[in-house]
Amino acid sequence: MIAGTPRPSRYRPAARTGLALVLPLAALAACGGGGGGTGASAEGGSGKGTISVWAHQGQKSEADALQSAVKSFNSSQDEIKVELKLIPDQDYTKTITTTDASKLPDVLEFDGPTMANFVYNGKLAPMDEYVSTKTLANATEASKAQGEVDGKQYGLGVYDSGLGVYGNKKLLDAAGVKYPKGLSDAWSADEFTAALKTLKAKDSDGKVLDLQEANGYATEWGTYGFSPIVWSAGGSLLEDGKAEGAVDSPAVVSAMKTFQSWKPYVDPNTDGNAFAKGRVPLSWVGHWMYPAYSEALGDDLVVLPLPDFGNGPKTGQGSWAWGIGANSKNGKAAGAFLDHLLADDSVTALTKANGAPPATTSALAASDLYKEGGPLQLFADQLAKPCGDTRINKSCVAVTRPVTAGYPVVTAKFSEALSSIYGGADPKTALAKAARAIDRDFSDNAGYEIP
Repeated sequence: MIAGTPRPSRYRPAARTGLALVLPLAALAACGGGGGGTGASAEGGSGKGTISVWAHQGQKSEADALQSAVKSFNSSQDEIKVELKLIPDQDYTKTITTTDASKLPDVLEFDGPTMANFVYNGKLAPMDEYVSTKTLANATEASKAQGEVDGKQYGLGVYDSGLGVYGNKKLLDAAGVKYPKGLSDAWSADEFTAALKTLKAKDSDGKVLDLQEANGYATEWGTYGFSPIVWSAGGSLLEDGKAEGAVDSPAVVSAMKTFQSWKPYVDPNTDGNAFAKGRVPLSWVGHWMYPAYSEALGDDLVVLPLPDFGNGPKTGQGSWAWGIGANSKNGKAAGAFLDHLLADDSVTALTKANGAPPATTSALAASDLYKEGGPLQLFADQLAKPCGDTRINKSCVAVTRPVTAGYPVVTAKFSEALSSIYGGADPKTALAKAARAIDRDFSDNAGYEIP
């Protein structure tokens, strides 16, 4: 499912949205030469000839749409030929990580949070001079934020991702629960908790909330799904290269205590059908569940923002993206293909195949699902207010996970803390432990600075 397929049994954002980091992210930090290859730039080349392209093989409809885009590009001109290689999604990130930079293709796809690590290890080159100014200008600000390092663009996505709370209007109305209509009237954390209590009183087993517990929280789902609580509380996973004081601030500790208090209301959802079958009226998950939920509930489905813990409602964002291999000898041809892939026809076909929000402004505005008045307009509204990955304020909504080569450690330690908190651990102790571990690792690796 981010850009990934959300199967109920396993969190796989790679198939629909791009969060599926099959290789444990913590393993990435140990791979490569520790920044020895950074500063690499692709050669421009002739802009003609054959170029190699690697991509993950996700759900069939998405793979078919990508293959169609390649075929369309090849037939549209006779100077460049793209040779596409699809790699099973469960092997994809591992393949990029273990392949020497000199053996990587001209163009490659990667899951967003892995980008900075690949830049750090000399596997990606800036694309600014090879893709057109039109392509760069049409990318959404959120997509650009995910793909930028030190002012240079290393990645751009065809699609993005987002989180929300899906509601069953029939069950909410029956319980007399009033719910938000959009970002401007998002529930506060206290109002969300009050809604859970009201719904519980009308429910036979008192389980009224789905948090995708079956996916596990000591995973990328834990970080992607619930770091918005940190940001909405005014904290951050990382600030100025440090976790202490950011992820373990008093406001974040308080917010995590609230998160912990929701457990008695949560359906474990081991069958993946808690919301679709009407067992619970609320489901905290991403855009990728819309097709299944819409089919199950029809007009009773409502899409709500995540609750506001004081710094405004927040959502995660980011998904699979595309970049140019650092050792490409034909950056001009690579850029020409990316211009085609990021044009409206290709973006629309791929996002129709996987249901994700387009990562270009023109395709997003024209999308039946995400356009103004569309059923998923909320996700577009959120992406229209990007925060980047630092200095997160009250007026922005869509937050990029920290763009750092040390992200594997950040997500591993935060998700471990989240899982232990959900299991009953003291939030202050768990978050402080995570902060210390992150900062120790960053200190040992000179802050993962990219020269």
